[in-house]
Amino acid sequence: MSWKDEVEEIERRRARALEQGGAEAVAKQHGRGRLTARERVAGLVDKDSFREIGGISGASERDEQGNTLDFTPTNVVMGMASIEGHPVVIGSDDFTIRGGAYSQGSLRKGIYTDQLAVNMRVPLIRMLEGGGASVTGASGVSGRSGYDLTASSPLNLLCMEALATVPVVCAALGPVAGFPAARLVASHLSIMTRDTAQVLTGGPALVERALGIKITKEELGGAQVHMRSGVVNNLANDEEDAWQQIRAFLSYLPANVWERAPVTECSDPRGRRAEELLSIVPRNRRRVYKIRRVIERIVDEGSFFEMTPMFGRSQVTGLARLDGRSIGILANDCFQAGGSMTAEGAQKIRRFAEFCDSFHLPIVSLVDEPGFMIGPDAEKAATIRYGMEAMFAVLQTQVPWMAVLIRKAFGVAAGIHLGPQATVLAWPSAEAGALPVESGVALAYRKEIEAADDPAARRRELEDQIAAAQSVFPRAEDFGVHDLIDPRDTRPRLCDWLDAVEPQLRLLTGPRSYSPRP
Repeated sequence: MSWKDEVEEIERRRARALEQGGAEAVAKQHGRGRLTARERVAGLVDKDSFREIGGISGASERDEQGNTLDFTPTNVVMGMASIEGHPVVIGSDDFTIRGGAYSQGSLRKGIYTDQLAVNMRVPLIRMLEGGGASVTGASGVSGRSGYDLTASSPLNLLCMEALATVPVVCAALGPVAGFPAARLVASHLSIMTRDTAQVLTGGPALVERALGIKITKEELGGAQVHMRSGVVNNLANDEEDAWQQIRAFLSYLPANVWERAPVTECSDPRGRRAEELLSIVPRNRRRVYKIRRVIERIVDEGSFFEMTPMFGRSQVTGLARLDGRSIGILANDCFQAGGSMTAEGAQKIRRFAEFCDSFHLPIVSLVDEPGFMIGPDAEKAATIRYGMEAMFAVLQTQVPWMAVLIRKAFGVAAGIHLGPQATVLAWPSAEAGALPVESGVALAYRKEIEAADDPAARRRELEDQIAAAQSVFPRAEDFGVHDLIDPRDTRPRLCDWLDAVEPQLRLLTGPRSYSPRP
């Protein structure tokens, strides 16, 4: 007697799993402008590389004799695959089944997805869409949701362990509420699609029931909300754009913290000197310039990948390459709050420093920091507390830092841009001190200015005198910076610096003593 009948049952269940929620549910999903869970996996990974795990997990309806009458797959598709030839673990929520609401089987697959990535030491990708828990649980019986509410639950511990050891990328591709929203932000890079994705702690029905507020999903947690709240890092125009961003992000990183970031072939000469850098910073301190143009002229051509561009906008963070080697980039955007350190900007730097340190990426900091943002709103936002949080995160890093003083470097906030034992170069446009010229003069010489026959003229005269004293030349003479350079030499000098710190980078392997915080 063979096992033919059982094998045929396995194949029937596999075929049923491929149907997902059925033709009608799939059509509705497409009608919303969203792909299905399996289409997403196929769109992201290398062709024919996906090897599903747990494809026949689900719930069966049986007759009294134990014969299967119906089978509903779990709404998480997961398995191993490759991206650009490198192995990854991927999990994809299936909104066509139960609207993405997790069953006990779904939760087990979610736990196993994270566990597999941690055990295999490969990147973890979560594609999220759904509402998480259901009050009816897995079997229609209230109270059987399968959730462990303790902080030390397996899911929470695995989220933390994954963040500490492997790259974690999450994409919100439809409505994401409750626990899936928590999983979204427990990542190194989170992405949401424009118009089709919303991220919600609680949905509109819950908000109306609890708070009496009527609001749409888009108003409550759409891209316009969360790109500025800092909940999500990057915005994708559509799902294909999300795949491109995921592939690009992973290309900068090692598979895990025990390995080194890959080095790519570079056709951009390491000795390239961008003539534009000589005049890009205006002589007038009140005029602005485009920091992203500075970044693009320094790093390998086309290699800058910005992270979290809409949150903490006075600070710019991202990944790039120098001579084919991965680095973290930190800079100030003087178009936003003058480049000053806001509460949001400080939070952004803290996350970024911990991320780069986890994967042993050297950090290049392009400094134009006028200091902490001031005023009533800044005080209410606890700017100084978040600023010191960022400072301590920077001080705990072990990766090499290179700071290039482009223009302003004032006060405690400037120190956040200079990691421990940082190499510090300065452009001739740099100026540094306890306070920017304008605010320092206003404080120190208020009475003298008020008493002058021409207060405005006296103020300008004093500002010019103080500015001369804050010039980088006296600082370079006192070895307050390690070198004063021609801005056009920035790229060659950074490439040489990377060569110099290579022995240090070889020693930085394994996880840090902490997990990066979301």
